[in-house]
Amino acid sequence: MNYVIVPTSELSTVDFSEVAETSESTLRYSLDNSMFIVKYEGEQPSFLEGKTQYTHSEILAILATDEWTDGSE
Repeated sequence: MNYVIVPTSELSTVDFSEVAETSESTLRYSLDNSMFIVKYEGEQPSFLEGKTQYTHSEILAILATDEWTDGSE
C-alpha cells in the first residue's frame, strides 16, 4: 500500500475509484483539517502526480506527530 498526503483544498480532485477510501468521510484528516491521506495499491493515480509517496512505516511516523494526533488521547 502507498500513501500520499494531499491538501484539503484539492479534495475535489480525488477520484475515489482509484484509492482505498470510498468517500470524503472515510479519509484521515490532520487535526486542523488542512490535509488528508489517501492510500492506493499499484500505479500512482494521475491526480496524485508530483506528490510525495510514503510507505506504511513512513506514514505511521507522520501520523504520530502533533499535526495528526492529539497528544491528550
